[in-house]
Amino acid sequence: MKKLFALLLALVMSLSLVACGGGGDTSTDASEGGGDAASGSPTKMTLVLRSGVYADVIKECLPAFEAENNVTCEVQELSEADLYSNIALDAINAQGTYDLCMVDGSWMAEYTANGVLANLSELGYELDDDIIEATTSICYVDGDVYLAPYYGNVTVLMFNKANVEAAGYSADTIASLDDVLKICQQAKADGKKGFIYRGDGQNNLVVDFLPILLSFGGWVIDENNQPTVNTDEFKAAMNYYLELIATGDAEVKDDLIASIDTGAGTMGIGWPGWYTPTANSTGDYIALSGAASEGAEAYNSNVYGIWTIGVPANSQNKELAVKLLSYLMDPEVQKSTVPSGGVPCRYSSLQDEEVLATYPQYEVVCQALESGVYRPVIAEWTQFYTILGTEMDNIINGMKTVDQGLADAQANLEELMAG
Repeated sequence: MKKLFALLLALVMSLSLVACGGGGDTSTDASEGGGDAASGSPTKMTLVLRSGVYADVIKECLPAFEAENNVTCEVQELSEADLYSNIALDAINAQGTYDLCMVDGSWMAEYTANGVLANLSELGYELDDDIIEATTSICYVDGDVYLAPYYGNVTVLMFNKANVEAAGYSADTIASLDDVLKICQQAKADGKKGFIYRGDGQNNLVVDFLPILLSFGGWVIDENNQPTVNTDEFKAAMNYYLELIATGDAEVKDDLIASIDTGAGTMGIGWPGWYTPTANSTGDYIALSGAASEGAEAYNSNVYGIWTIGVPANSQNKELAVKLLSYLMDPEVQKSTVPSGGVPCRYSSLQDEEVLATYPQYEVVCQALESGVYRPVIAEWTQFYTILGTEMDNIINGMKTVDQGLADAQANLEELMAG
């Protein structure tokens, strides 16, 4: 179904280009500012963003840009699923609704293959050296920039400080997954919940497991985009995960955060966009070391969930949209969002002494962003994680053994990737 939709999207977009005379630029030239020259009325721009703190920190920056450029910005805040589909569906229109969009990195392959995004390099925008280099790999296609890494979401290990200390550990001494398991087992023995995980959907189940998988040296695809699920590394990670989650419980995101914050729960995989601890908070987080056990090889194990920003190819205000994107990516503008929960992918924000004095965890975030791993950049990713997550759920609920569940997942994923 998804491949059929992608083909339909490409066909409709190509027909739209023909109808517009070969795809010439239909955007308003607003590089020197917006507004209607005759009436003086402001230009309307529409932004479609991921709901939550990701949209909130952009909205707080808009009034200054609006005043300076004689524009008004309408912001649509959508869930992850609705954001994905709304951007894709709007791309079939010759004259698009949106001028700036938030894009999850895992959508990049499908969006660029179908011409959804404008080439920012051709519009005069390039990424600067202050941006953490590893976060930019998703932003390029054939050397040109199509996206800018705006919000540095990356997996971290959230924990309750008191529970960790009661188990004889501190943030500095959690050196491997074995330590994580020991802490959670002690918490359970003390009458509390150990590891809290999200079991409320295939995407959450898979993505929050990926740091564990990476720490065992495994991954979900190889260099040829072929599934690598029925492997010794994946089995070892899955068996460990079953032991780990047996110390706790499955919760939705807000309950997971509350559980760790109050100390009812002890640990869980989280994201900086969920929770902004201070030096005095009951909760904290660290980057996973990437080692499964003491002395084992340490792998890059922090998974990116970075929210990028881009300009739809059918925006009617491309130049003005790029000006807005450049403004939002400005180092000082980005740093100003930190007190509201902003997480720039910038050294100038994450290593700033004043920022770290109040928000010391941003040092951890910087380390995680420097060694992060993007989810597979494949057009089939949504179907991929649905298949894998379903089989992982079967394993967790005892409906299948690890061997059977992963064998079934491998077979189904091979069929998916074969087309």
